[in-house]
Amino acid sequence: MDRYAKGWLVAFLARGAAALVVAVMLLVVAVTIFRGGRVLLTDPSVAITPPGARYTLEAEGGFFHAIVGSLFIVIPATVVSTILAISTATYLQSDYSSERFSEAVNMFLNVLWGTPPIVYGVFVLTVIIAIGARTSLFFGIVAIAIFQYPIMTRYTDEALNGAPDSVREASYGLGATRFETAVITARSALPGVIAGIIMGFARGIGDAATVLFTAGRSNTMPSGPFDGSTTLPILIFDNARAPNDELRAQAYAASFLLIVAVLVLIVVSKRLAGRYARYTPGGRHS
Repeated sequence: MDRYAKGWLVAFLARGAAALVVAVMLLVVAVTIFRGGRVLLTDPSVAITPPGARYTLEAEGGFFHAIVGSLFIVIPATVVSTILAISTATYLQSDYSSERFSEAVNMFLNVLWGTPPIVYGVFVLTVIIAIGARTSLFFGIVAIAIFQYPIMTRYTDEALNGAPDSVREASYGLGATRFETAVITARSALPGVIAGIIMGFARGIGDAATVLFTAGRSNTMPSGPFDGSTTLPILIFDNARAPNDELRAQAYAASFLLIVAVLVLIVVSKRLAGRYARYTPGGRHS
């Protein structure tokens, strides 16, 4: 086989693989939108109605408790992880730490990123048992924050590393301190930092394994940080295998909401990245 035939074969396989991935993704999204969207169009109240006393048996009420549980867990966890991730990524820059130290920390962060989410859940569950506590929103927040931390840190670190050296040099040339230079560099890397935050939020709101062991599977509305709660992924898992047709229909409706949430996050990420690209040298100024 000559080199032109090899090139044509590689290009054909690459396009075929890309087409297969896109087709599978569109199929999953289409089925979820068709079945879940139909449920919400027929009875939109299920998304804003708390569950009734016989929810698990007769699908009494809706799954508003799962939406509230997801937001109460993921939003605080994302705030905590964002603060820790930006602080860590800033410290890993050459202004604060050596290259060897940064490489060692990044290696551990990569390992944490590749660790299955259920491991984080089991770890926090071990802590819960050791201190004699019970599953609750608080421990769900802790578990998701730990899960999001390596993702956000790696995104932020790569964004800061990608900032032009001229930004730091100009900042120091004007007499700025290390902290002021770090702030200026972070502003020039805002699109990447925002992408990391959005990615962490999306991974957190779609995770079930981490929350399963730490927040519980309550069918009631959470009223405090130490109350048990459930999230949309856990509700989908439970309802999808329920014998009740209405509960299975609600699982598709919850799946539809998750897909819409992820799509909205992607759009918001793109818009914010474009908005703050003006802080990046060479970026848009409009």
